[in-house]
Amino acid sequence: MTPAELLAQYGPRESMEYDVVIVGGGPAGLSTAIRLKQLAAEKGSEVNVVVLEKGSEPGAHILSGAVMDPRAIQELFPDWKERGAPLNQPVTGDDVLFLSETDSTRTPDWLVPRNFHNHGNYVISLGAVTKWLGEQAEALGVEIFPGFAAAEVLYDEQGRVKGIATGNVGIGKDGEPTENFQLGMELLGKYTIFAEGARGHLGKQLIAKYKLDAGKDPQSYAIGIKELWEIPAEKAKPGLVVHTAGWPMTDSTFGGGFLYHLEGNKVTLGFVIGLDYQNPYLSPFEEMQRWKTHPAIRAHLEGGKRLGYGARAINNGTPQALPKTVFPGGALVGCDAGYLNAARIKGSHAAIKSGMLAAEAAFDAVQAGRAQDELSAYPSAFEASWLAEELHQTRNFKLWFKKGKLVGQMMTGIEQWLLPKLGVQTPPWTLHATQPDNVYLRPAAECPKIDYPKPDGKLTFDRLSSVFISNTNHEENQPAHLTLKDATVPVRINLAKYAGPESRYCPAGVYEFVNKDGADQLVINAQNCVHCKTCDIKDPTQNIVWVTPEGGGGPNYAGM
Repeated sequence: MTPAELLAQYGPRESMEYDVVIVGGGPAGLSTAIRLKQLAAEKGSEVNVVVLEKGSEPGAHILSGAVMDPRAIQELFPDWKERGAPLNQPVTGDDVLFLSETDSTRTPDWLVPRNFHNHGNYVISLGAVTKWLGEQAEALGVEIFPGFAAAEVLYDEQGRVKGIATGNVGIGKDGEPTENFQLGMELLGKYTIFAEGARGHLGKQLIAKYKLDAGKDPQSYAIGIKELWEIPAEKAKPGLVVHTAGWPMTDSTFGGGFLYHLEGNKVTLGFVIGLDYQNPYLSPFEEMQRWKTHPAIRAHLEGGKRLGYGARAINNGTPQALPKTVFPGGALVGCDAGYLNAARIKGSHAAIKSGMLAAEAAFDAVQAGRAQDELSAYPSAFEASWLAEELHQTRNFKLWFKKGKLVGQMMTGIEQWLLPKLGVQTPPWTLHATQPDNVYLRPAAECPKIDYPKPDGKLTFDRLSSVFISNTNHEENQPAHLTLKDATVPVRINLAKYAGPESRYCPAGVYEFVNKDGADQLVINAQNCVHCKTCDIKDPTQNIVWVTPEGGGGPNYAGM
């Protein structure tokens, strides 16, 4: 049955009304909710706020490096230390390494560009910080509904956003309701704030409906693959931040590694690859595994144990690609809009700040008796903020690397080291992207195959054992949330022309091509999906559409 048929037969849906509905319980969404409640307390008024989180709890789906700039959380909670925010490990050192296949060169401290300076920042688990933000929000009276996925944007007769509907529960693989069927419910708000993270399912629809990206550069993304390790105490260097460039990436591919020492003999590490890569044989997962074998990285990990794994698409965060962030009835915040600063490899401070700015605009609107109009004060406040200034200073970072690794490294040095030394804080030129990531993939016949080493099970691993420790789980008797516009395209085009890249760019083994009765076909193992959104971005034909599965499914990251 179609959603419309289900609604006609089992409806109407129950509805609940709020002043502000927030989709996504990450740093951006929770900071929006917290700031709304803070303002209400300051003004002696009431504002009803609800947050929907598709994960089992706030933080369950959160994945980031992470080194956190505390500037925004300091504004949100000046007493964050007294409140016990889990920012426990200050950065104690920055190593910026250039890797060849067997050697590494450390950049002298005096030559490190400003975007890699981390003095005053903290090595954190963003999942733990998000969980803490959820506790602060609930203490202020925010209603949080974990395990509920926002599946549909609701519009009024004028085409304005009036809220969202959660997904139906208990639909079988055949699309028919089971004995556990429950119709989704409607959450209606005077304003609805979307904070779904990079390539948000509903945010993507809103950008298209309201043409929010008109006149903007196409948004660019990367995939980040991350692991959490426990290492021997003698190897621990709490607060050390390591970034690498070079091997195993070729000159035509944007990518680099990070390795951060947490407290408690833990190390968080990962590899980031721009999704504008060209060779369809490239596998981001295998590149990350191969990177760990470099002597400079292996030295941190040998004798340790891998504890966690995850993957997530990341905005590359150029203000040239930032869409209009408001529309009738709502706004985009955090990575749903694209505020991440790729040059600094940081997004949590931007997510918190953008949520605060949206909250201030929404609060004033609600207090003035407004509803369903555009929160124009939000983008105006962003343009006047330190966040806009910061993103403007680093606006060319990723775009220089599109011209090659050497050009990217040289121009980053000029823009982020030399010009500031000369008193020029912002480069006087602006680069622009012209094409989305999916069009860069070249036919397989034009590209060299890549032979990756087999995993050893100690330092390097396979996909399925990795997905296992991500605690990923989905209700198996539900329609696949990885959908195809045309079921013939994967074999007819992707396999024939690009050698089936979805079997490699997916970091969770969701897609595999099998030969059955002499015919190739694509098998979609949706239960493996870690919700990274890479397929929705990189599929060369844009035939794959990621939709929301039942709430509570997906990864359940611990300590990530």
